[in-house]
Amino acid sequence: MTNLLIEAFKKAQDLPDYLQNELAEQLIQDVENELKWQQLLTQPQNVKLEELAAKALSDSMNGNTKKMGFDEL
Repeated sequence: MTNLLIEAFKKAQDLPDYLQNELAEQLIQDVENELKWQQLLTQPQNVKLEELAAKALSDSMNGNTKKMGFDEL
């Protein structure tokens, strides 16, 4: 645990119990969200992109697309 986090916990222990619980819930939620983001960012993302690109090329070669300008989307 870092010194800054230790300091934060020391300051928090002087708060009323209900505020300590609120802070704890917020911290737990933030940590869980950060862990989810870290897991998501470490997973390869190029597989889905490659699938979409292959489908777009296939659709184009099979005549399943039409030429449009940005104002027509």
